[in-house]
Amino acid sequence: MRVALPHDLGRDEVRHRLSTRSHEIADYLPGGIADVETDWVSEDRMALLVSAMGQNITGHIDIEDRQVIFEITLPRMLSFIEPVIEKAIRKDGPKMLEAPK
Repeated sequence: MRVALPHDLGRDEVRHRLSTRSHEIADYLPGGIADVETDWVSEDRMALLVSAMGQNITGHIDIEDRQVIFEITLPRMLSFIEPVIEKAIRKDGPKMLEAPK
């Protein structure tokens, strides 16, 4: 699953905001029962490992000049929740790019 969210921030600012708020990702996932690990594997890619319902979900967030791309790989067993996850990313993903309070 691939979800692109537009932004008008520079890459450095997006990187800063994602780094500052990455601990909040689990709060945005439906059900609130997930553990999330993040790791910067390159300057513009944050890897994600989400553990939920006894399954591991992998993905990454890529920073581009005008958009942030969330790519999530769901196990076949969880493919039915793809629309729920996509909706959550579209709704709550932009909150990850808001200026820290």
